[in-house]
Amino acid sequence: MNNQVKFYQTMKFRRLAKNSIVLTALILGSIVLLMPLLWMVSTSLKTPAEIMQHPPTLLPESFHLSNYIEAWKTGPFTRWGLNSLLIAVFVTIGNVLVNSFIAYGFAKINFKYKNKLFVLVLSTMLIPGFVTMIPQYMVFSKLHWINTYYPLIVPAFLGSAFFIFLLRQFMLTIPNEYSEAAIMDGASHFRIWWHIMLPLTKPALVTVAVLSFVGSWNDLLGPLLYLNDESLYTLQVGLQTFKGSVQVQWHYLMAMSVMVLLPTLILFFIFQRFFIEGSNISSGTKG
Repeated sequence: MNNQVKFYQTMKFRRLAKNSIVLTALILGSIVLLMPLLWMVSTSLKTPAEIMQHPPTLLPESFHLSNYIEAWKTGPFTRWGLNSLLIAVFVTIGNVLVNSFIAYGFAKINFKYKNKLFVLVLSTMLIPGFVTMIPQYMVFSKLHWINTYYPLIVPAFLGSAFFIFLLRQFMLTIPNEYSEAAIMDGASHFRIWWHIMLPLTKPALVTVAVLSFVGSWNDLLGPLLYLNDESLYTLQVGLQTFKGSVQVQWHYLMAMSVMVLLPTLILFFIFQRFFIEGSNISSGTKG
């Protein structure tokens, strides 16, 4: 009996020690990852003199919230914010609808050369974006789409190999009996996709939506490449206005960076449960 008690006590101690080590490692890792964010927020609340003082301080001596208001007034950030929101919303809608419809075809419809076509779609992920940048620019230039939002929005309605793969794998976990019963009732593939597949793949769709929105919201290269008119700029391009040729206003730059980052953080925390569930392929039959 005493041996059993000692054994359980030893196992309990080992489990507690293991959990403590893992917890400590996670806390230390979180601190390392959060330090740049904390430093950015701290810098946004300091004065220029305090930013340049040596040795640097982590926390500001006094919190200058007016930096956020003054930074917003230095440029047409309201207009740029609406531009970023417009592009991100359309890109998100395009990625969710188009990629889910294509994924449904690869997951639930049998047709000739389906597997070969799917491999061909996946192979496009091996092509670096910089390789297709110049050809895409030439195509959009021929279409007279330069200095418009079309080059930033239209590609989202043409499909993405990664999102197609993610949604297809999720749809494969859904029993075929749902679609077969709907077909027997006379439903078309469009109705099956809209009324059955989309509700059952909501976690994966939220994952695609969050990734699409964040990717479009944080995109700098695309707007920088295709937009010439200042009134069409996005927030990411607008942030470059703080980098003057003589001196960078770091307190304003960090304040605007925090404000630009906030929507993506809020979006992630709101849909965190769906985002984590969408990453789990085996959860496709839930709900």
